[in-house]
Amino acid sequence: MQQFRIRPEEPGDWWEVEALYDLCFAPGREALSSYRLRDDVPPVAGLSMVARDGEGILAGAIRFWPVHVGNLDALLLGPVAVHPTHQGEGLGGYLIREGISAGRKKGWQRVMLVGDAPYYSRFGFKRLSGVEMPPPTNPERVLGLELTPGSWDGVRGAVSRWSK
Repeated sequence: MQQFRIRPEEPGDWWEVEALYDLCFAPGREALSSYRLRDDVPPVAGLSMVARDGEGILAGAIRFWPVHVGNLDALLLGPVAVHPTHQGEGLGGYLIREGISAGRKKGWQRVMLVGDAPYYSRFGFKRLSGVEMPPPTNPERVLGLELTPGSWDGVRGAVSRWSK
């Protein structure tokens, strides 16, 4: 993998990261139900990261958002994106692993996302049954990872916006 400078996302990165997400995802991405959980809620400081190449150009980004699942707290991973000129270099996986590690160090117990199980299973994500994302979300795509052992055991309920 090429050398990248990885650091926490700063407020000055916001619009450049948004442009990367626009480039990498389909038009209308903000209409997805997961975006309703992010409205007016800042991403978790220190977990959302950017990767810049040797020229300082944004090559990748990942964000984590606080949410509630029932009456418990969780991280919502996403979006994660890598600029098309750097895809296939392992940067996306690196950002996911680094973000998960940082979440664990900051004391978060669980992380979830809406995504493709075959891709995210390599990081340990598994389907969450009984965890309900706002509609319309395919329940087969609601995945979770324990940052502390047993932290998803018995967790059920609706995912809702952060309110602390």
